[in-house]
Parts: sequence; structure tokens; C-alpha cells
Amino acid sequence: MGKKEVYLNPEISFQERAEDLVSRMTLEEKVSQMLHSSPAIERLGIPAYNWWNEGLHGVARAGTATMFPQAIGMAATFDEAILHKVADVISTEGRAKHHAYARKNDRGIYKGLTYWSPNINIFRDPRWGRGQETYGEDPYLTSRLGVAFVKGLQGNDSKYLKLAACAKHYAVHSGPEADRHHFDAIASKRDMTDTYLPAFKALVQEARVESVMGAYNRTNGEPCCGSKTLLNDILREEWGFEGHVVSDCWAIRDFHLHHQVTATAPESVSLAVRNGCDLNCGNLYGNLLIALKEGLITEEEIDRSVTRLMATRMRLGMFDPEDQVPYASIPYDVVDCQEHLDLALDTAKKSLVLLKNDGILPLQKDKIKSIAVIGPNANSRPALVGNYEGTAAEYVTVLEGIREFVGEDTRIYYSTGCHLYKDRIQDLGEAADRTQEAVICAENADVVVLCLGLDATIEGEEMHESNEFGSGDKKDLNLPGIQQSLLEAVCATGKPVILVLLTGSPLAVNWADENASAILNAWYPGALGGRAVASVLFGETNPSGRLPITFYRSVEELPDFTDYSMENRTYRYMKNEALYPFGYGLSYTQFEYSALKLSKTEIKIGEGLTATVTVTNTGKVAGDEITQVYLKDVQASYTVPVWQLSGVQRVSLKPGESKEISFDILPEQMTVVNEEGLRITEPGDFELFVGGSQPDSRSIQLTGKAPLNATFRVK
Repeated sequence: MGKKEVYLNPEISFQERAEDLVSRMTLEEKVSQMLHSSPAIERLGIPAYNWWNEGLHGVARAGTATMFPQAIGMAATFDEAILHKVADVISTEGRAKHHAYARKNDRGIYKGLTYWSPNINIFRDPRWGRGQETYGEDPYLTSRLGVAFVKGLQGNDSKYLKLAACAKHYAVHSGPEADRHHFDAIASKRDMTDTYLPAFKALVQEARVESVMGAYNRTNGEPCCGSKTLLNDILREEWGFEGHVVSDCWAIRDFHLHHQVTATAPESVSLAVRNGCDLNCGNLYGNLLIALKEGLITEEEIDRSVTRLMATRMRLGMFDPEDQVPYASIPYDVVDCQEHLDLALDTAKKSLVLLKNDGILPLQKDKIKSIAVIGPNANSRPALVGNYEGTAAEYVTVLEGIREFVGEDTRIYYSTGCHLYKDRIQDLGEAADRTQEAVICAENADVVVLCLGLDATIEGEEMHESNEFGSGDKKDLNLPGIQQSLLEAVCATGKPVILVLLTGSPLAVNWADENASAILNAWYPGALGGRAVASVLFGETNPSGRLPITFYRSVEELPDFTDYSMENRTYRYMKNEALYPFGYGLSYTQFEYSALKLSKTEIKIGEGLTATVTVTNTGKVAGDEITQVYLKDVQASYTVPVWQLSGVQRVSLKPGESKEISFDILPEQMTVVNEEGLRITEPGDFELFVGGSQPDSRSIQLTGKAPLNATFRVK
């Protein structure tokens, strides 16, 4: 094969092919390929390509696709296998849609193969509107679920990527949304290594994630999309990252407009590219042509970025015959197929967290003649899907799910009860214009299902087009609008009230905890979420979800939102008692733990050990238990977490059934992080807890059980 076709030769490495292709481009062509909307270069056979695609919980913004629960809901399954299956379905549908569109020469936004998911930022503050996109507050859980999700998206072919996943937003990004374009997130070296960076490191080194997206904010003075520390020193030099880096959308212009670390657009783009940001979501990289003339950047630095981008496109098979690319033949009929819908429903069922139950649940269908289904989220489609969503072919709200489940023999009374956040439904109505209707419905029913909470119009990203508040963060943890007064009015009827929360973040439902008969947290459960809620309420499904984030009692106990220190944040460092702790969730059956054994009680530095435990279902119905392992460093010389999640396993047990399960505790999990941000292993004693919850007093009070514990020594 002649030199002129090197980049089209499938026998040669992607790196060599990409270098050859870039060598044939003009300077203007190179720069054009560094924008997210990249034009065609017809003389080289390069089709137009749009790098911007979203797949947080289903193929998003590209038409019909299977809609899974929002990411925070999937995190509540505590299950790597589920996250892997979901991501595999997303990549299957994404591939099918891409090739079908491309054959029609439709190469628009959201129709490509480079997916800007998952969001692995740590949900450090419950006020953050984008926390719903994350896997919660714990670095270990976020790492495990993120690795599984990336592997599902990228596939397991030895040569080609199924999709290119993206770890975002690197790094230390978790609000406030309104300040993100000028904010400097100050984090200590210890907090960086201990909390903010572990998930990114795991996705780079374990999952070999193809792409990393920089955050809008500065971190310790440097804008993330142009940070030498983050993008060069840590990501590439320390972790060995080989893929490409993309900016968050229009983040580069913030360098000179808001962060004011540069004075001009050419200075901003040269800072970004020089430090390793290869792709610009936005249009500012056109200024690279000026930056080159001004001597701010070299053509070699531009070539380096374009080569990385072309190598990614080649790994996706874009320059090879379709019959050689294993994913190019996925048929369109997989999109929104029954098998995928079944997985979405099963994932939703496993994500629901039962927070309180005085014995009213599960409801007995044959004994209930009438149900009042009340609340602004009872018949709401937005409350099913959260943000970064696709279009489902079918939506089942909670009202529809209950109606479908009970059939025609049970009377259903329905009232919206109140607006999600305003004080009235009708513009010309009086305040609380639906409260009495809700009370009347409750009085006429045997039982009330009250659906309150939030949706993505009031928590989400800054300036989301549907967000009346401009910024998507919550000011407090209360139910918005007049939802609390509706709750109190309905409970005052004396009828049993089951509160169903649809939310992407924690709410301080202290009054409901004392006064409602049951509380079920449903997150944003996906397009078929109402079916999942009904299945759990009526006992067809035994709830098994666990909280991936702490439900605090009030916002007053939290540090300032802009304070990025982890002191007094999340279950790992908080001082007060939670309303509902991280890792907590109830079941309709009981699980007992016994025979906890450690493979060794003394180990040398650098050694690991194995813990085994027997779990038994001592109740009357089958169920899934989420077994959790927590590690406590008893003698650390440095600040360490109270305890740290160090292992998770979902186990399915029939009544009376027992299973022995084991956990490997790795040497890295016994390290502490010193003030310089270095991981070190110290000799000393460790305590290991195994059970269905954290070992904190509130979890023990709520579940009635304490985890088992054992100690070992590192010598």
C-alpha cells in the first residue's frame, strides 16, 4: 500500500494512521477539527462529525431511546453489574442510531459516537442541582459504578471502541452553579487525593476511558480546562492517560471573560491547548490561527491535539469498512426494544429506597377498595426522567402505574394538590387552590399515596432553559412551594399516608418522618418509573435500594456551599446525626449476618486480606440485600474518614436461604492520605464492619440491627 493511503490501512496502528492523516491537513483544516462541530474535509474522505453526545441514563436528545432512571437512582442499586448492563444498552442503541442517521447523511449534534458521560463528580453538598447526574457522595462507590458504566459504553472488542465514554467534570466540580464560570474551588492536597480524584483515576487506569472533560471552574487557581496540574501533571504524567481532553461547553472563553487568568481569546486558547485540552466544545479554538501568528502556540502543539482526536475517531471505526467494525451492523430495531425496556423497569425497581414503613407496606390489593393519589409529581412526566434525558415511546407516571396495577375494581381519586413550587395551580386562582380537593380525595379513600419532591425544572444546571430560577441549585432542603402544607393537610385527615418522593437530591422530610405511615424515595425513576413504584407499593417487588447520599436534617448544619473542604461533609466526615444515612434502606424481609471471618488478623504493609460472612433471609418473602463493608482506621496519625465504604455486594435470597459471600480488602484501602496528598500505609489497628448499613447509631436505630465487626492489625 502506498504512503498516500497509510491512514486508511487497517493493519497499521491507530496512532500511526492518525499522524499520517494529520500530516496531510492544512493548518485551517487542523483547527476546524478541534471544534465540537467539525466540518467535513472531503479531499481526505473525512465526513462532518459532531462530538457532542449525551448518554447519562439513556441516549439523550437524539430522538426515541430507552430511558433509564437518573444516574443518582442507578447509584442507589449499589450494583456494578446493573450499571454495566445499562451502559451496554445505551451503547447498543447509540451505535444503531448513529449508523442509521449517517446512512441518511444526518451527522448533526447528539448523533455521534463520543458520549460525554458519565458524571463522576462527588455529590459533596445536597444543594447542588447537578448532583442528580452523579453516583452520590462516596469516592469508592462512584469509582466502582463509574468503571462499570464506562466499560459498558466502550465495549470489549480488542481493537474498536463501541462508544467513546468521557469522565466529567475534571475536577472538583459540584457547585454553586450560578458561580461556575468564575469560581475558584479551593481544595487541599489531602481532599484532592482522598475525595475528588479517586474516581477519575479509576476510570483512567481501570476502565481506560477514552475522554476526559474539564470543568468550568478553577481548581486551586488554575482554570480546569487549561490546568497544567490537572491535565498534564496528574492526568497524563501520573496516571498515564492516552485519550483526548474536551472542554466543557464554552468554558475556554471564561478564561479571559470571567476567571481573568488571560487577557484575550488567543491567549485563552493557547493556554488550553498547550496544557492538553484537545477539543473545544464551543467555537473559540478558531482563535488558534491568531495565536499561532502571535507566537503563543506552535503548530506541533496543535498537531498533537488533532492527532489524539483522529485516533479516537479511528478507534470508533470511522475510517474503516463497516464490515470490519463489529458494532457497525447493529440493527435499528434494537432501539427501545422490549428487552431494553424490561431492563429499564428492573433497574427502576432496584433503585427505589424504602425510608420508612410502619407496617402499612406492602399494600394488599384485594383489601383496598379506594386509593387517593395526590401531589404535583403524581402524574408528572418530567419527574420521571430528570435532566439530560431522551425521548421515550411510553411514559408511565405513578398515577398511571397504580391505576394499571390495581385495575378497574379499585377506585382511584386523583388531585394535583398543589403546584410543584408556586402557591397556586391556576393563575387566577387563590393561594392553595387545590388543597381542599386533595383533602376531599384523601377523606374518600382507604389509603393515600402522596407524590411530592422536585423535578429537573427546579434542580439542574445553571441557566437550564426550563429553569425559572436561573441557577439550578436548591437554597435549602425543604419541600418547595406549599408542598409541606399539603402534606400536613392530607396527614390531618387521619388516613394512612404513603409519601413517595421523586427527587434527584436529598430533602429534609423531618416532619414526614414523624407523621407519614411510609416514605418511599423513587428518585427520577425513568420513563416506566410509575410501574416500578406500583410494583414496590403492592409488594410485587421487594425494595432493595440504598441511599448513595446522606439525607441531612437541615441546611443549617452544613458548611458554606462554596467551601470545598470535606470537613463535616458526607457520611465520611459529618459530625451530626443524619435523618437518613448513606447506605440506608429498608426491605419487606429481614436479613441476619453471622460467621464473620477474616483470612488474617495480622498482615504486613502491602498485603491484603479476605473477609467472609454468611447472610440469611430470616423473613417470609424473597429479597435482595445490599451487603456493605466499612473500614475504620483506628490509629491514624492523619485526618481520616469516620469509616469508609470498602466493599459492596448485592445478594438475592429466598425465605430461609443463606449464602456465604466474601470481600477482598486491598492494600490501597488501608492507606491514609497525608497533608501533602500522598497515600501512605501506617502500621496499626483497623476495624472492619459488615452488614446491611453503616455502623452509625442512626442506621442501627432505623434498621434495628448493628453490623458485625472484626479487627485486624497492619504490622
